[in-house]
This record gives sequence, C-alpha cells and structure tokens, in this order.
Amino acid sequence: MSQLTTPRTRILGTGHYLPEIVRTNHDLEKMVDTTDAWITERTGIKERRITPDGMVTSDLARFAAERALENAGVSAKDLDMIVVGTVTPDMPMPATAVFLQQKLGAPVCPAFDLSAACAGFIFGMSIADQFIATGAMKRILIVGVELLSRVINWNDRTTCVLFGDGAGAMVLGPAEGAVSESGKPRGVLSTKLLSDGALAHSLMIPAGGSVAPMSHELLELHQNKVHMRGQDIFKVAVKNLYSASKNALDLAGMTPDEVDWICPHQANMRIIDLAVQRLAVKRERVLTNIDRVGNTSSASIPILLDESIRSGKVKTGETVLMCALGAGISWGSALVRL
Repeated sequence: MSQLTTPRTRILGTGHYLPEIVRTNHDLEKMVDTTDAWITERTGIKERRITPDGMVTSDLARFAAERALENAGVSAKDLDMIVVGTVTPDMPMPATAVFLQQKLGAPVCPAFDLSAACAGFIFGMSIADQFIATGAMKRILIVGVELLSRVINWNDRTTCVLFGDGAGAMVLGPAEGAVSESGKPRGVLSTKLLSDGALAHSLMIPAGGSVAPMSHELLELHQNKVHMRGQDIFKVAVKNLYSASKNALDLAGMTPDEVDWICPHQANMRIIDLAVQRLAVKRERVLTNIDRVGNTSSASIPILLDESIRSGKVKTGETVLMCALGAGISWGSALVRL
C-alpha cells in the first residue's frame, strides 16, 4: 500500500440498495425501553431499513451490484473478480459472493467473502486495487452488504437501535490515464488497512463457530446475535479513524485541506464529529446519512458514496476520503479522486 504518484485504479461506477421497510425510533419505543430523543441524542439515528422475509443477503448485494455495473457501463460478464464484505452471509459456507456471481450471470472467476465488519468495504477496495494496479485483472466488483436485522437481539436496546440493512457496490478498473477537468489524475490515491485483536471480544457474535457451536441453549441466550461493549469501541474509534485517515493522506502526499469530501462509516454521529474535529475539516465537507439508514456496517460507505454521487453533491474530479472502523477491531481508509 505504498504511495502511487499516478493512480493505476479508478472507480468506474457505484450503486446501492436499501430495503423498503422503514423502522423508526418511534417503532422501537414500542419494542424496548427507549425513546426517540435518547436514540437521536446518542447516535444521530432516526430510522433504519429492514429486509422483508424471503430476501437474503445476496439479493441485496445483487440489486446494488446491478446498479453499479449499469453506472459503470460494464456487463457482469466482463468481471474478473467479485469481493463481498459481509458479516451476515447467506450461510456460513459457501461464500455469499458465489451466490451473487450466479445471480448476476458473471463468468467463472474468483468470488469470495471477507470479514472485516464495518471496515469490510475498505478492505475490499484495497484488495481490488492491488490486483488492478499490477495488471492482473481489469474489472472487479466490490460489494459491502449486511442483513443485520437478523443477527440483532430486538430486546437489547443497546444494539437494536443502531443497525440497519442495505448494500453498496463499486466497480473498479484501470485508471488508464484518466484525469479531472483540472488535469489531476483520477483514481485510488492511497489505502491504509489495520487490525488489532486486543478488542476482538468487544464486538462479536459469540456462537456459531468452532468456539461455541450452535445449540438450543446458546440460541435461548441470544449468543447468535450481536454483542457489543459500546464504550470500548467508542474509545478507540475516534483515535483510529483519525490515524488511518492521516496515514492515507500522508501516503498520497496530501493534507486534509486538499480533500473535498470525507465519507466516514456511519456508526455514530458523535464518533464522526469527534474524528472530523481531529482532522480539522469543516463540518459541511462531511457526508452523512446515518439519520436515515443507521449503521449498515460494511455497506455504510458505498451506500453513502453512491447516494452523494447520484444526488450531484459529489462530482467527478473531487477527492473523497473514506474511513471506517469495525469488529476485529479492524479499520482503514481510502483516498480517491473520482
């Protein structure tokens, strides 16, 4: 992940999908001991999307991927690789990416999942960038997708207020000398990935693996649901998001003032505000949608980026700094000129 003076990879297209069912804070007031005011003050979230019965993770991924492919002007048959970031796969085995491959009609190619939780999409971008930068591949689809509503204990007010469902996708390809109107090279300028297992138990789904194979007893204890020590994550989130962002800027030889937009993972509005303060970036340059979609984990950044591009807020030639932190704990950043 060394500095690239001239980008070798660029974003060809983006897409996203949000389920139609909306669950508001007022809905949650009827389910658990909480209030709209309490949730809004502590998280910035007002509502989140819920996937209807009959749909699975690869369905959400497909809708987002099709929009990204259309936006890129690329056929699924042109893809050389599919990478899916998710912690809520269709099933433990095989990868959700192979189900997506089939639903898209993509050719035989590498298709795999990666598990970095909320940082999953950034990890996927960096992996794709390496393959394209070396010339090994030409068209790679990255999807961040989560169906978190099915791994949340809806009786646990500390977690059920935070998460929502959704999918975001991106097609990456060779930069091929593309430049902005100002003459600056377009593409991935730098990425930075990090993990620290010291806080692995602070955000996890305890049961379902080799440590605790699923059983009736564990199901009754909701060990198949998300468990989080919120204060542990909050303490490191601001520091790590800042450091990863600063590292990505340093690798590209840029300063925060040269970035047009910050596209942070939508975990908690207080975390976003504090991280932005440390970067000394004006609040109006920070993209957010947490009030409408909540925390969609690995889908968070690509959903937000695609919404911002399609609305015309973020334009071709502008620089975007993406940063995320999630379970693992894993965190990272990517700096891109669109």
